Amino acid sequence: MSAEYATFGLAPAMRAGGVLADGACQIHRDFVDFVVDGRPLLFRLSDLDAVSPLASDVPPAIFTEQVRGLLLEAEAPLPGGRHIIYGCPECADLACGAVTAVIDRDGDDYIWRDFAWQTAPQADLELNGYHGTGPFRFRGEDYRQALGALLDGDAPGTRRRVLLIGARVAVRARLAAALRTIGIGADIAHDADGVPAEELRGYGAVVFGRAVGEEQRAAVRRCFERAGVDVACVAALAPVVPVLVAQVEQALDRCPVERRRLTGLAVSGGEARVEVTTPCRVRLTAYRLDRLNRTRSVDVFDGVLEGGGHRVPLDTGAVKGEAFVVARTAGNVLVAPVTRGDGRDGGEHGGDRARH
Repeated sequence: MSAEYATFGLAPAMRAGGVLADGACQIHRDFVDFVVDGRPLLFRLSDLDAVSPLASDVPPAIFTEQVRGLLLEAEAPLPGGRHIIYGCPECADLACGAVTAVIDRDGDDYIWRDFAWQTAPQADLELNGYHGTGPFRFRGEDYRQALGALLDGDAPGTRRRVLLIGARVAVRARLAAALRTIGIGADIAHDADGVPAEELRGYGAVVFGRAVGEEQRAAVRRCFERAGVDVACVAALAPVVPVLVAQVEQALDRCPVERRRLTGLAVSGGEARVEVTTPCRVRLTAYRLDRLNRTRSVDVFDGVLEGGGHRVPLDTGAVKGEAFVVARTAGNVLVAPVTRGDGRDGGEHGGDRARH
C-alpha cells in the first residue's frame, strides 16, 4: 500500500463549553488530539465539533483500551477494522455521528485510511467518505512512542477547577453553578491563605470579581507562586454569567496559538475584527447591561469564515452602553469588551469583511 510518510504526534486540546445566549449549555471537554504533519487532524475535517476518544474524563480502563485499539493491540470497535477518530463531545454516541477510519499495519508502519462520517455500524465511503483526506502512513517507532507515552501516564494533564474570588456572593454562586453544569469544578473563597499547596495545584484559573482590589489579587497570586502553580488569572469583565463562563474557557485554553482556530477578537467602531487560522464556523454573541443592570444578549453573526482576518459589522443597538462580544468556534472561545473607537485601525485583526 503506497502512501508518503506523515509525522504523527499528540497534543492537548479543548472543546470549549459555555452557556449560550439561548440558555443551552455546551459541555467542556479536554482531550488529546492527533497531530499529523504538525497540524491538528481535526482541522482537516471541515468545521467539526468533536473530540478524540482520548478524553481526560474517560475512565482509566476505557482510556487504556482506546489507546490499545489505536495500537492495534485490541479489536476494532466497528466492523471492517474501523476505529472512531472523533466523536460527539456531548454523549459520544455513534448515532450522533463520528469520524472513523481503518487502521492497518504494513510491516512496521501504521496506516490510517478510508476516513468517513459514520452514524451506523457500517460506513458508506461513497456517500460519506472524506475524499482527499489520507491515507496517512506513520513510522511505527514514532507512532508507538507517542501513544505508548499515554499508557505510561504521560498524558497531558488538565486542571478543570476554578477558584472564584469576589465580593458579590450571588454572582459567584451563579457562575459556579454554570461552570459545574458544563463540567468545570468551581470553588468560592475570599482569599487563598492557608490553602494547602496540593489543593492549589488543582486549579487552572482564578477569577477575580471587579470589586477585588489589586492588593488582594496580588496576595492570591503569591499563594499560587509559593505552591509552584502557574495559574491563569481572570479579571471579571462584568457580572454577566455567560461572559464570565466564556472568560474562564478562554483562560483554560493552553493550546499553542498555531493549533487554535480562533486567534484574535477586537470590537470597536461598530465592527468586530476576527482572526481565524483555518476555515471554520464562527458565532458572535453580544451581551450588554441595560439601564436597570439587566443582561441583554443577541447573536450578531453565525457563519463560516475563511482563514485570515475579517471585519464583521455589528448592529450598534446590540453593543451600546457597557457591552461585550463572545466569539466561539468548535474548539475555542474569545471574549472582548466593546471599545468606543472609530474602528479605522485594522491592526493585526484587519482583513476581509465577513458577510452574514
